[in-house]
Amino acid sequence: MAISGAQPAILVLADGTHYKGWSFGATGTAIGEVVFNTGMTGYQEVLTDPSYCGQLITFTYPELGNVGVNPEDEESTRPYAKAAIARNICQRPSNWRSTQSLPDYLKQHGIPGIYGIDTRALTRKIRSSGAMNGAVSSEILDPDELLAQVQAAPSMAGLNLVPEVTTSQVYEWSEPTNPIWEFRPKSAEDGETYTVVAIDFGVKRNILRRLASYGCRVIVVPVNTPPEEILKYNPDGIFLSNGPGDPAAVKDGVETVKRLLDAEKPMFGICMGHQILGQAIGAETFKLKFGHRGLNQPCGLTQQVEITSQNHGFAIDADSLAADIEVTHLNLNDRTVAGLRHKQLPLFSVQYHPEASPGPHDADYLFERFVQTMRETRKTAS
Repeated sequence: MAISGAQPAILVLADGTHYKGWSFGATGTAIGEVVFNTGMTGYQEVLTDPSYCGQLITFTYPELGNVGVNPEDEESTRPYAKAAIARNICQRPSNWRSTQSLPDYLKQHGIPGIYGIDTRALTRKIRSSGAMNGAVSSEILDPDELLAQVQAAPSMAGLNLVPEVTTSQVYEWSEPTNPIWEFRPKSAEDGETYTVVAIDFGVKRNILRRLASYGCRVIVVPVNTPPEEILKYNPDGIFLSNGPGDPAAVKDGVETVKRLLDAEKPMFGICMGHQILGQAIGAETFKLKFGHRGLNQPCGLTQQVEITSQNHGFAIDADSLAADIEVTHLNLNDRTVAGLRHKQLPLFSVQYHPEASPGPHDADYLFERFVQTMRETRKTAS
């Protein structure tokens, strides 16, 4: 049902399919890849995750905005999604932590949205036809005119979006997870501090918080930082963050990691970091039909299964992995590679998000594993 005074809006997909609805958030036009997220919670973390840069997010949960927004739940300095697509929108949120409504928050940051469309039908469309470019507009209501702009936009395949989200300067992160939400307080068992250089492909804040909570001194560097500059910090470990776009297009990041391998430092990658590490050790990536975006993706390999938070549209080709690489996790829905490790070097990575925010905490132990790897490497070196 339209809110009183709502402006009409339209969503057009690259194949010509269009949906009519109502505008919320900012007015205007947004063009990008249309994807869907199946999570029932965490819309603010999703919208501010830099990995969604360049994308229009369809939320399959029918109610959006019920708990408003607040500064603590931001995963970056601003929303990086191009637009939000919803069934119903709440204008008057009810939550003790809320400081602003979702429509006002998106308007403040210039992010348009559309509501009042059948998001179930749209999700089924994406699942059958695949993720594709589209546009949300409250200013261009002619489907043919908007379609022409959509078809002129670049495809996500081959698109390097990391320069749009990486930090412009080096900074140090020390804030741990808020004690109110800390489900498993951790620190280095030996009382030592481990220096971690995080290469920022579009890092989420909660990844940095989890590293800090596990006793790490975290130094975040831009993606174009030369390997020799990274090694000047004498890191105990190197972290490769999540990020947006096609990992195969992030050639400078892959080359940096290749050169860092010679240092034999412990290395841990998440999401795009997993794909960058995979490419650095010889693997190839490919685009998934519609990707994995939600909070209940099962991953495992043996009898132990983790329920995970995921957000990615590309994956590592299992057939391209060398003999010295072991697959540690598979996505149990489609059997794509969800985790790997090197059999000789202290390198491992996962395709999913163990830091949650939003999502389950099943895989939080991976941060502890990273610290343990750094601890063992330091002892061996001494």
